[in-house]
Order: sequence, then structure tokens, then C-alpha cells
Amino acid sequence: MRNRREHRERHVLRGLLLVGDHRHVVRAENHRPHDERGPAGQTEPDRLRGPPRGGAALGHDDQYRFTAVLLVEVREVVRPTPSLPLVLLALRLQLFLDIAELEHHAAYRLDVEFLHVPGLFQTEDYARAIFSYRVPELPDNDLELRVRHRMERKAIIRDPAPVPYEAVIHEAALRIRADDRAAMRTQLTRIVELSEADHITVRVIPFDLDGFAGATNAMMYAGGAVPQLDTVVRDAPHGAGFIDSEAQLGAFRTLFRKVEAASLEPARSRDFIHRLAKEL
Repeated sequence: MRNRREHRERHVLRGLLLVGDHRHVVRAENHRPHDERGPAGQTEPDRLRGPPRGGAALGHDDQYRFTAVLLVEVREVVRPTPSLPLVLLALRLQLFLDIAELEHHAAYRLDVEFLHVPGLFQTEDYARAIFSYRVPELPDNDLELRVRHRMERKAIIRDPAPVPYEAVIHEAALRIRADDRAAMRTQLTRIVELSEADHITVRVIPFDLDGFAGATNAMMYAGGAVPQLDTVVRDAPHGAGFIDSEAQLGAFRTLFRKVEAASLEPARSRDFIHRLAKEL
């Protein structure tokens, strides 16, 4: 009985991982010229995706091995209970896998944040403070799973071949103390340190700025191999909203450039964040 249950758990996790990848493959196939598409009913995920950052293409065998590792990691992070078996925990990973799959295929990343430090910059303490404030309160196992997932997502800017990343952050997000003074000082220092990497650009929008009316334009913009594969993620009342229509993507690219133009240059932004950290 136990072997059958564990087999089902692995099957659920494998399915969650491959559904996200298949969605990307179908979308990519639809944007390829007809003479470059494979035979009807046949997809070529490895060739479509191309070599991922830092190595050769990731085949399905590698994905299956990753799924098995993920299952082990879930067991380590969250302990299943009779009321919350591992299969249900696996289903909750669907939300995490949607974002992770999107970031895996991204060629570059743009963020605009007004109230919180961008997720890719967050320290573990900051992320835990953010997740701890949710209502209803998250159980400890769910909270730790979300924190760990957020920390692991930083791989896209830490890999040997990281993606170019630009973040525009409003001063409000840098001043709101999601945690205590010491934790916020550490958080701001972390942003300054990361901003020194060649592939990372940080810009700040200060309060003392005339004519800025774009405070509702927070977004996560993941650029694809071609513009038609770009995706915008925005917070919605009941979770994240994914936007990929060409008309809307064009509007968000314009919005990002407008917000970027209003922000401080990277060097001045770095000095600005450093001064805020010293105030703490």
C-alpha cells in the first residue's frame, strides 16, 4: 500500500512539472515559422528551448530526476500529516512551478516594485516576514516552503550564465520595514551588493520626484527568446495574473520604459540605497 501511495505522489509531481513545460512548448511552436515546425503532433522541447543557462539542453529524463529530487526536498521541508498528505502538498506546488517554469525560459527579466523589495533581491528574513503577514496565517510548513522556493528562484541571477536583470524600485519599498531595523539594514545592503554585478541593474524612484503618476504599474516582465514569448506577471486579488497577448505586452514594455526614464541612474540609485541603509 505504501509503495502504491509513493508511486502516485511521484506521478503527481512529475505531471505538474511537465504540464508547465508542455504549455511553454505549445506557445513557442505557435510562434515558429511553418517551415521550421516539426511534424504534426510532434514537439521538440529541447530544441525549442535551446541550451539552458550554464549547460546542455534539459531533457525529460533530467526533468524526471529533478522531480524525484523535488519530492525528497518537499519531504525535508514540510512533514505530511493525515490531514495534509504529500499529494495535496504537491498540488500546491503548481503555483510555484508556474513561476519557476516561466523564469527557466526567460532570456531577461524586468521588475517594477512600489511596496516590497523585488523577490530576487529578498533575504530569507525579509521573505519570511512578508509571508508571515498573510491572512489567514500560513501554517509553518507552507510558510517555510514558500520561503525556500523564493530563495531558490534566485538561481536565475546567480547561475554561471545569469539572465540580464533590471529592477526599478520605489523609495517606499526601501523604507517600509517589513522586519526590524537590523533585518532591513541587511536587506538594503544585499541590494547594493547585488547591484554591483554586471548583469544586474537597479534603479530607484525617490519620493522627491515631480510629475510621477505611475505608482500602479508594478510588474514582473519575463522576456522570451522572441517578443511573442514574453510574459508579464502581476499581482491579482486571488493570486498572480499572467499576461501574454501581444497588444498588452507592447503596453507594458512602454510602461516600463516610462518608469525607467523617471528613475535615478544606477550609480545614483546605489548611493541612494546605501544612504538609506546607513540611516538604519
